[in-house]
Amino acid sequence: MTTEFAVAFVMGVGSIGPGLAIGMLVSKGLEAIGRNPEAASKIQTNMILGIAFAEAIAIYALVVALILKFV
Repeated sequence: MTTEFAVAFVMGVGSIGPGLAIGMLVSKGLEAIGRNPEAASKIQTNMILGIAFAEAIAIYALVVALILKFV
């Protein structure tokens, strides 16, 4: 019973941070593009890179959850 709770807790907490980070990144990226459309390609490249790093944290949480479940 406790391992199921631990897996759910790890995935819940591990998904909140990256979800908020991706939302903030996209929001601020679109705001920056709206203010300076000439720099859209540079802003978009950095935004996508930041999203990839935030998503990697969610994948780490998934790996920890799977380790808790199967070990």
